[in-house]
Amino acid sequence: MIEYIKHQDKTLAIIIRDSYSKDGIKFFTPDHYPQQMGYMKRSKDYNIKPHIHYDVPRKVNLLQEVLFIKTGKVRVDFYDNDKRYLESRILFKGDFILLAAFGHGFVMLEESEIIEVKQGPYLEEKDKEKFEPISSDKVIFKGNYDE
Repeated sequence: MIEYIKHQDKTLAIIIRDSYSKDGIKFFTPDHYPQQMGYMKRSKDYNIKPHIHYDVPRKVNLLQEVLFIKTGKVRVDFYDNDKRYLESRILFKGDFILLAAFGHGFVMLEESEIIEVKQGPYLEEKDKEKFEPISSDKVIFKGNYDE
């Protein structure tokens, strides 16, 4: 299953649930995103031709992150650019999420291992501003959060 979390017609995040499966290749991000996220399911003996990637200068204005939940259970909270809380989702083992825009925070609901991919070089002082999270009693769950 694929979930597009939106606010005011802007995509905040794209979640690819562990249960998603489809033959072929599918990209979930538009071509203009600085971080691309896709899925491939190929049959045995399918070949991807060897290739190289060219050194093409790109200008990246917005840091986007992809997280893979290797183990555990994680709550992701979404915020707008004014730090106002919007909604939450639960991520389970095997889920991927692309954090495309606005703010986000996480609460580990179980011991969790997460693999994170983002553009570099990472400059914490310039790339992010931290702020206080929503209190647990005000969390609003939307979407499918059953394991």
